[in-house]
Amino acid sequence: MSEYQQKDNSGVLFKNSDKTEDSHPDYKGNAMIDGTDFWFNAWINTSKAGQKYMKASFSPKQQAHANGVQQVQQAMAPKIEPLSEDDIPF
Repeated sequence: MSEYQQKDNSGVLFKNSDKTEDSHPDYKGNAMIDGTDFWFNAWINTSKAGQKYMKASFSPKQQAHANGVQQVQQAMAPKIEPLSEDDIPF
């Protein structure tokens, strides 16, 4: 069986079985748009007129990774102290 390969300008959504808060998406998945990988999330909403609709969002996967790395670096920054010449024993 061959491995699935995402086609450009398409995406997939799966029911979010891990949803614990209303702000979490009802569906989540991924998409590829113009060769860039995105996280793809969707929420089921109801309009004021009572009509159901889906709201969707896309977030670049690379940006999400970079933001996560930046958060870890910021969290570690206060714990990392640069060495001074007095710290070197020779």
